[in-house]
Amino acid sequence: MARIAIVYHSGAGHTRKLAEAVERGVLAAGGQAVLLPVEAFNSDEPGPASQARWALLDASDAIIFGAPTYMGGVSAPFKAFLDATSQRWVRHAWKDKFAAGFTNSGNLSGDKLNTLTTIMLAAMQHGMIWISLGLHPPASDDLNGPGAETINRLGSFMGAMAQSSVMLVADLAPPAGDLRTGELLGERVAILTARFLGERK
Repeated sequence: MARIAIVYHSGAGHTRKLAEAVERGVLAAGGQAVLLPVEAFNSDEPGPASQARWALLDASDAIIFGAPTYMGGVSAPFKAFLDATSQRWVRHAWKDKFAAGFTNSGNLSGDKLNTLTTIMLAAMQHGMIWISLGLHPPASDDLNGPGAETINRLGSFMGAMAQSSVMLVADLAPPAGDLRTGELLGERVAILTARFLGERK
């Protein structure tokens, strides 16, 4: 069974909701999942609890990273987490683990691609193996674009993208299509990771 950690930051709850959708996808595909907010790693207290959380990441077969897109990039707490992973980088602790990413912003674009690129680059520096979203963008002849129920309505390839109006609380956004896209990312990571583990034995 693939052990998959989902590490995320969420400012207003929207990215957490997307992280929970990713978790549902992992579980639906038969994987084990653990949700870990970056605040659990950004503490100044390097005690046993902190070490145990890092150990969960070290023992995982795949890590799915998620951050909101703020001002065209990852949020400051998520960047602090990435910086803190340098101790793992020194030891190649995450080399050959699978990695994937997701993000959410208030705008349809919001330069979310830059956020996913930042996450992917960090994974590459760790020697991780990046798993793309693996979905085609939707075909639509509607001048308003794909509807909120549409899977991968934002047309991403690198990872799962979601959009949540800043006027809506997390109970109402992201919309169903974006959450389903997150679920499919979780499923894909769990399936590919399990396949790799089976072939490696």
